[in-house]
Parts: sequence; C-alpha cells; structure tokens
Amino acid sequence: MKRYGFVQSNADHTLFLKHRQKRVTALIVYVDDMIITGDDTEEMSKLQEQLSAEFEMKNLGGLKYFLGIEVARSQKGIFLSQRKYVLDLLSEVGLLECKPADTPIIQNHRLTEHTDQVPTDKG
Repeated sequence: MKRYGFVQSNADHTLFLKHRQKRVTALIVYVDDMIITGDDTEEMSKLQEQLSAEFEMKNLGGLKYFLGIEVARSQKGIFLSQRKYVLDLLSEVGLLECKPADTPIIQNHRLTEHTDQVPTDKG
C-alpha cells in the first residue's frame, strides 16, 4: 500500500489512508476481505485497478455487512449497527427474551482523523 502512496494508520495497522487534493481514500484489510472507501472516486478506481493487476479480486458492490457490522447509508450519513450480530449471539446463548439495558456509548459520535495521534503499540 505504501508503494501506492498510502500511509498506515497509527490507530489500526490494517487501515491505510491516502490524501490527495483535499480528498481522502481509505483501505482497510481483514484477512482476505477489504473495504475501499472515501470521497476520491478517481483514486478508489485507480486503486482497484492496481490491486486487481496483482491479486484475484471480486467487487461485491456497496458495503452492507462486514465483520458483524451492518452498514446503512442515508442522506444524514452512514450508520453502523451490530443488531443482527447481537440478536444471533443472544439466540445462541438462550437469552433472546432478556430485557434491554442502556449501554455506556456516545450516540451519534462522529469519527475523525487526528494527525497528532500517538502510534498504537502494534505488538
């Protein structure tokens, strides 16, 4: 990825970012799956072509589900949910009828890049 001008993220060593003309392209890899996203459609197409020349790849279209996370898009943004994962887990352990409880998570949190971020210990 570095050969293509991408920089490895300090927060997650499987995330690579490329900034070009105030636009960003992101690639995240998990075993043999990857997500390419961003607001630079030209760079995303170029990256897909470059990777396809080196690896056997299949474009599955718009992201809907990845690693137990459901992805939904709307005019307001992209929403991530683990509803299906949680329901499957509750069903598996016989707690599908349990009562819900509040979780200590910030709702409507917006993700951003932090250029002054200290690198994560990848070890």
